[in-house]
Amino acid sequence: MAVDFDQKLAQIIDYAILKADTASNDVARACQEAMKYHFATVCVNPSYVSLAAKLLDGSGVKVCAVVGFPLGASISTVKAIEARNALLNGADEIDMVLNIGALKSGESELVDEEVYMVRNVTDGHVLKVILETCLLTTEEKIKACEIAINRGVNFIKTSTGFSHGGATIDDIKLIRKVVGIEMGVKASGGIETAEQAYILLEAGATRIGTSRAVEIISGDKKR
Repeated sequence: MAVDFDQKLAQIIDYAILKADTASNDVARACQEAMKYHFATVCVNPSYVSLAAKLLDGSGVKVCAVVGFPLGASISTVKAIEARNALLNGADEIDMVLNIGALKSGESELVDEEVYMVRNVTDGHVLKVILETCLLTTEEKIKACEIAINRGVNFIKTSTGFSHGGATIDDIKLIRKVVGIEMGVKASGGIETAEQAYILLEAGATRIGTSRAVEIISGDKKR
């Protein structure tokens, strides 16, 4: 039977199931959909990592867990513990929200410390650092990228999707320019159509994060 969706696009999508009212049946449904469409990961809050890992076991779809989500205001030790716990419960990838307030306060040593601590406990696993670009100046975005590069982070991610702005072409281009060709760039926040996804990929993104993954791939806008 012919595949009637864009499988190449599906394979670089992190399907986000992160709302505060997400129930276990929502996670179960998302895992079934992720297996159907062959998404890269299902991205869940830490409390649902074990469930997602059990449901996705052997499927090829990975489990992505968020850390310090969505504000990034947890202390470094808490983020490291949260990341370690998620991995022990079956997560394959970690998306950590940067300490945005510390970055904006010019406390780059604190930001560097937390990235170091989380990178240390996630060694051997994919680590993405979320910047929340809509809240940052160009200089702050660049500084965050430089810290991530120095600490061996795998991806820079634009946004949580919980602030007032999401992924933009300009931010993707800026991040790609700073991190070069080796590091991954995850566009996330406000991506609702395949057209948006392809524009961001053209700008330099290599992963797409969205809660609208099924709609994007299936073309069903009535969901």
